[in-house]
Amino acid sequence: MRTLTLGPAGTYSHRAASAVNETVEFTESVAAIVEAVASGEYDRGVIPIENSIEGSVTESLDSLTDADVAVVGEVITPIRHALLAQGEDFETVASHAQALAQCRGHLDEHYPDADLEAVASTARGVEHAREDPAIAAIGHPDNAGDELSVLAEDIQDRSSNATRFFVISGPEERSIEGGKTSVIVYPNVDYPGLLLELLEPFADRDVNLTRLESRPSGERLGDYLFHIDVEAGLYEERLQAALEDVEDLASKGWVRRLGSYDTQHVVE
Repeated sequence: MRTLTLGPAGTYSHRAASAVNETVEFTESVAAIVEAVASGEYDRGVIPIENSIEGSVTESLDSLTDADVAVVGEVITPIRHALLAQGEDFETVASHAQALAQCRGHLDEHYPDADLEAVASTARGVEHAREDPAIAAIGHPDNAGDELSVLAEDIQDRSSNATRFFVISGPEERSIEGGKTSVIVYPNVDYPGLLLELLEPFADRDVNLTRLESRPSGERLGDYLFHIDVEAGLYEERLQAALEDVEDLASKGWVRRLGSYDTQHVVE
């Protein structure tokens, strides 16, 4: 089974993907992962979907909207950020934009004069730090290796920092089994009370929503679609009935059932 995730080796995506498959290949774009899975080039993709501090990963949400793939699993991994460098005399901190944001408080307090440089991944920042003593990186402390020192550990602004990853596959593997389900709803209409009407079918059947996110549809200004996660499987009659009502409300647009899945926790 070929599995693709964000690289290079050593990213938090790599850690999550290793729970899916021992052999993992890498790219540096979420969109590239989704496209590779949708085309059948890869069997599985692992993409970050939400961080407990910085919220949803919009590139992942938009990529799921643009391609026909299934969500077949969810991996949750704790995020332990450390500051890694060859020494204390660095001028720039390089890491993924989300990691920089998650450590904003620590960096502002201890390194207010350091320049912040967003790169493709935390592991890419570690590579830069290995190559240049003027650059520090943010990454898992295990990524330090022999070349870098761990200047500080657990520098994330909140100790509860964790990231959800979706495991995606081709649409033919979409499942109705599992404790959670993700759907995308594009109503293609706009009127007062629309969102309330879309949510009522879930509330009426006691289906709990764990995430609701709006994203621009790309069709026109002010036009939105909705990413919805619920605590129910597509095999359940209550969720089937709720989605039938939602599909009626979105009859001028569409509803995409990404699939049902279970959650796996990566313990560090």
